[in-house]
Amino acid sequence: MRFDPVIGLEIHAQLQTRTKIFCGCSTSFGAPPNSHVCPVCLGMPGALPVLNRAAVDYAIKAALALGCDIQPLSIFARKNYFYPDLPKGYQISQYERPLALGGALDITVGGHMRRVGLTRIHMEEDAGKSLHEGFPDSDRRTYIDYNRSGVPLIEIVTEPDMRSAAEAAEFFERLRDILVWLGVNDGNMEEGSLRCDANVSVRPAGQARLGTKAEVKNLNSFRYLEKALEYEIDRQVGLVDGGGRVVQETRLWDSGMGRTVSMRSKEEAHDYRYFPEPDLPPLVVNEARIAAVRGSMPELPEARRQRFVASYGLPVYDAGVLTSSSGLADYFEKVAVASGNAKAASNWVMGELLRTLKDRGAAIEQVPLTPAALAGLIALVDSGTISHSSAATMSPAVRPTTSLPPTASRRTATRARCSPSCATSLRPTRRPLPNTVPARRRASASWSGRS
Repeated sequence: MRFDPVIGLEIHAQLQTRTKIFCGCSTSFGAPPNSHVCPVCLGMPGALPVLNRAAVDYAIKAALALGCDIQPLSIFARKNYFYPDLPKGYQISQYERPLALGGALDITVGGHMRRVGLTRIHMEEDAGKSLHEGFPDSDRRTYIDYNRSGVPLIEIVTEPDMRSAAEAAEFFERLRDILVWLGVNDGNMEEGSLRCDANVSVRPAGQARLGTKAEVKNLNSFRYLEKALEYEIDRQVGLVDGGGRVVQETRLWDSGMGRTVSMRSKEEAHDYRYFPEPDLPPLVVNEARIAAVRGSMPELPEARRQRFVASYGLPVYDAGVLTSSSGLADYFEKVAVASGNAKAASNWVMGELLRTLKDRGAAIEQVPLTPAALAGLIALVDSGTISHSSAATMSPAVRPTTSLPPTASRRTATRARCSPSCATSLRPTRRPLPNTVPARRRASASWSGRS
């Protein structure tokens, strides 16, 4: 019997605000444990939350980019559950009245386009972080870092419209590109700024009724999402095809073992006993505010991709590569305009420039060659002053601060050595952190998200 998978995603994206959603504590990553906390984000009695205006504007921006309907009135709610990294004993989220409804994102996998609908986008605060490993007494205790508690998040919930692990990974990647393009999220999945929960079920081909779903929690890479779903689909097909049944539960992806493992039974909405947050008034978003946020938004990736094809005559593939980030698209367009040769600009940016950036592990913002200087090189090649191969040997090493003069030649070009960019990797410490708060280990883990 053939089975069809049915997949929906819940994606938590941290908003790039400087302070937390309900207090003035910093959201910066990597600070000493429990140093970015106050009575509000620690849930002290009598401390009252105050909503961060910038967080709301970022959430509106993301919702507009995804075609959602911004609700004129939304309500924060208490999501009640106990875990040591949730200091108040509840999370402030949104439930019945979210910030935005509807929307969609088109993806293409294997030449087939699919429109993935969105159910909602709502705002919420993140929980703290439970540290289960790396301490001498990790077999008996869990340590807690509350720096992340109260960081602002949006949760983007899709309809169950995806039919393969590859489609889910493509959706997640496309969504990340949009959020980073907007400046809403930094896209850093290693630091937990963007993470995904996947709901998956299988059903006999042609059957309309959905099967029992399992949720795979806290996936923080496109590859892990795809691998976890491939495994989970195979697991569920094997169960159903063998006469068994799928249990509704929450599972975790074990990347070392290459399989999902059961974490806990899946909660229902009533288990959280949602009720309106009494310390926050309803959030009112009027048309003027929506218009102001819309006016601050850049041209979106898909619109820019289409414009590059129409205005510069680029192939669809080239336009897709050049709009993979706003910085790269800006750089290309400046070169194309200055040189008057969009195809040559595309070839140079996609070839020599991206290859050099990859070799150095650098971002487009760190490239030493200005757009005007690269346009000058292209003009010299077009005029026959220098050959393409000569220009190619010059371009990675040139560090101009102004445009190359029209009479510049290979002999007069300055060759400068570029130091490889340095990257700092933040890894969990393997020794006890002095400021962490010990809490008795529980059998299961749960955390919520926010930026």
